[in-house]
Amino acid sequence: MPLNTCAGGPDKEALALIAKINKEHPGAVCFASEMRVAKRFTSGSLSLDIALGGGWPGNQWVEVIGRESHGKTAIVYKTVAANQKRDPNFTCLWIAAEHYDVDQAAALGVDNMRVLVVPTQAMEFAYQTMLDFASSRSVDMIVLDSYPALIADEEQEKDMDEAVMALGARLTGKFFRKSGAATKRSMTDPDDRPLLGIVINQYRDAIGKFSPHGTPTTTPGGNAKNYAYYTRVEVRRDEWIQESRPGKGKVNVGQVIKVKTIKNKSAAPQQTATVDFYFRSAPFLNFARGDYDTVKEIMIMGILFDVIQRKGAYFQIDTGEYDDKGKPVLRWQGKDPMLDHIRQDLDLQEDLYEKILVASKKVDERSISEEDLDAAETAGKKTVSRRPKPEDAALNTEAA
Repeated sequence: MPLNTCAGGPDKEALALIAKINKEHPGAVCFASEMRVAKRFTSGSLSLDIALGGGWPGNQWVEVIGRESHGKTAIVYKTVAANQKRDPNFTCLWIAAEHYDVDQAAALGVDNMRVLVVPTQAMEFAYQTMLDFASSRSVDMIVLDSYPALIADEEQEKDMDEAVMALGARLTGKFFRKSGAATKRSMTDPDDRPLLGIVINQYRDAIGKFSPHGTPTTTPGGNAKNYAYYTRVEVRRDEWIQESRPGKGKVNVGQVIKVKTIKNKSAAPQQTATVDFYFRSAPFLNFARGDYDTVKEIMIMGILFDVIQRKGAYFQIDTGEYDDKGKPVLRWQGKDPMLDHIRQDLDLQEDLYEKILVASKKVDERSISEEDLDAAETAGKKTVSRRPKPEDAALNTEAA
């Protein structure tokens, strides 16, 4: 009999069946209206949180993909640090298949006293440890860094000339089938400790395949994981950040990291976030090693979501206060004066942050593409196109 046969909800027979099932299996069936929304975990980056739909999804597994030295592990370190800052009891389990850099983690804001590290390359042991901690509800976050460094026991036991095909992919598929029970949390109990799971992976060239956009790529671990991950993001370095130093010229002190959501089951996919990350101290730019330029993010997101309005060469924030000409008090000619003001006004930063989060939810139909971000970043900049000289035109005519 259909569950919703009357306007008020399930009929008596359905309710009786629900009571019977819940008696034998407590909490197995509930109304969707009673289900709590899983907690989201901040990434530490405003633009990435918005691109993800409010942050990393709770009680799910996430894959962070990218080329070497593009910022994958840095993004995850910053996620740990940001959540530790919000919650003094936040604890992370880190499966260090490659390594765990204590100094780098600390520089990026991580409290190493609240990180449990398991240095192992044994795939079965790593996966079982992740399942055990997920089931125990004793940690808030589990990180595997990174999948390609794991090796299955059977492969470890064989000689170098003995091939083992797809063993890692089969074990990974098995892990995700078993992880459902380990990461399951109560649908109605808000005190059931949520969990964030992140697996770092790396791109490999896909030999024998075709791509219209350069070299075709794939990720180790088989195809099953692509269905199992709730969210998959691609991390790539966009450009270097340089600082001019007296007598030394320009030095690379950071990089602009762009993150694209290539899969997202709880928000729109193919969203893009950008953040300036400093991997080296930049004293002349006033940034320390491990910093995000969070104020620049606020400015770009403010322009993107119209919290900051552009009026020709001027930028303004409408706070309800106006000067004698009827213009907003917070008004600047050009981006640099505005950015300097926001950096110095902590209350304004907090106010803009909250307004941007609200605005980003109201315009859900808007795509945050690379073009949108580029338009927000370059807003107010003049583009000068050189008029061709007569001799250039003559040369072009002769060439034709």
